[in-house]
Amino acid sequence: MKLARPLFAPHTSLVERVWYFVLRGMAVLTLLYLVMPVLAIVPLSFSSSTFLVYPMPGWSLRWYENLITSDDWCMAAKNSFIIAPSATIVATVLGTLAAIGLTKAEFRGKALLMAILISPMIVPVVVVGVGMYLFFAPLGLANTYTGLILAHASLGVPFVVTTVAATLQGFNHNLVRASLSLGANPVKTFFRITLPVIAPGVISGALFAFATSFDEVVVTLFLAGADQTTLPRQMFTGIRENITPTIAALATILILFSTSLLLALEWLRGRNAARAVRA
Repeated sequence: MKLARPLFAPHTSLVERVWYFVLRGMAVLTLLYLVMPVLAIVPLSFSSSTFLVYPMPGWSLRWYENLITSDDWCMAAKNSFIIAPSATIVATVLGTLAAIGLTKAEFRGKALLMAILISPMIVPVVVVGVGMYLFFAPLGLANTYTGLILAHASLGVPFVVTTVAATLQGFNHNLVRASLSLGANPVKTFFRITLPVIAPGVISGALFAFATSFDEVVVTLFLAGADQTTLPRQMFTGIRENITPTIAALATILILFSTSLLLALEWLRGRNAARAVRA
């Protein structure tokens, strides 16, 4: 029979034991402080009231039905699932290639180029939105799907670059040299050797890029026309003009969707860590 491992070592002092519980209590309180405002919106999506109020007068699924049957919300959902995956593909391809190039090459100004690539993560999104509009409008890309996809891709590229570059830090480049010495061309070497090894970083970056594009509203306000309304922009419009529990219903769905993405990301990280330990 396997004995349970004691919580504290025999020589642990009383102060250390108290501090142990204090730290964990503070962690739980902090977690509740961060999570409770998000979870508070979930019951309101099942309210029978037409207002976002507590206590709720009753329970109803009418707002989920309204979300599914509304033409405006359906169009916004269609646009989001067109723009976000397309932007994710563009950001993943460009970010992966940029990370590989920056990792392998040594040249003057490398740090500056890296800073420019990740600048959309640092610069205020309003500034990014204004700059993109001033750049895309003369090219005729404002109020188009192409313009929105390119704009969202530029916001996702920094996440792909940073995650792939971090994965490449532990990459054994002798594998690439061995593949090339055996007659494989660079393209075949990339798909057979490099990509399988860095796949966890690529997938993690892609998930971050997708979440960034799917939740983006400020840049969309600058570049999207009436036909390119996405779910976040439709939510923003609804909050500004007429707040209804339909927004709470969509927020609940987005919470579940985002949570699923985070769980998938953590699963990939755990798998990558286990693979590194076995290696």
